[in-house]
Amino acid sequence: MSIKDTIHQQVTGHPVVLYMKGTPGFPQCGFSANAVRILSACGVDSFFSVNVLEEPEIRQGIKDYANWPTIPQLYVNGEFVGGSDIMTEMYQSGELKTLLSSTAG
Repeated sequence: MSIKDTIHQQVTGHPVVLYMKGTPGFPQCGFSANAVRILSACGVDSFFSVNVLEEPEIRQGIKDYANWPTIPQLYVNGEFVGGSDIMTEMYQSGELKTLLSSTAG
């Protein structure tokens, strides 16, 4: 299975997926920590996360998959939402909470 196939399975197999540096309990960069805080503030306590620091092939592959150069990357219901800045804007406008409420989790 290719990295693209693996990533596709991850983003379509879980309602909320966050590719990040570190883990939700121990983020390894400020942007990833911000993403976890925003998800928590939106009422999402459990989500599928991938620590790109432990999986270098996914770290590069996810950038190609979304055509987005930075990490973290958030996917909801199989769709790319954005990185930390976009998450922050969508959180402040209430749009992210609405989007996340459409997931089963």
